[in-house]
Amino acid sequence: MAAAAAAGNGTPREEEAPGGEAAASQAQAPTSAPGGVRLSRLPLARVKALVKADPDVTLAGQEAIFILARAAELFVETIAKDAYCCAQQGKRKTLQRRDLDNAIEAVDEFAFLEGTLD
Repeated sequence: MAAAAAAGNGTPREEEAPGGEAAASQAQAPTSAPGGVRLSRLPLARVKALVKADPDVTLAGQEAIFILARAAELFVETIAKDAYCCAQQGKRKTLQRRDLDNAIEAVDEFAFLEGTLD
């Protein structure tokens, strides 16, 4: 394609990255690291479907979907750790709903969740 653009047919030429890849291919959100490790544990297609279900959202780029998936992972990890601490205080290893309720009440950052599990 770069050769066609250089020939003067009027199509814009893509900028070449140092490795010879086009810059447009670098704009996609990474789904896996170089070692084959997934960067997101949540399925991006499912996250995209949830985002599209919101009538206020018209367009959502792949980078935005990746960031939302990663933020959701971090949120679930944080609330699960706090709920597990509550379970350990009760000398249990299994999380129960009351552990989530206790974590929501104990941590100020989760105040927006009060009453959502009812």
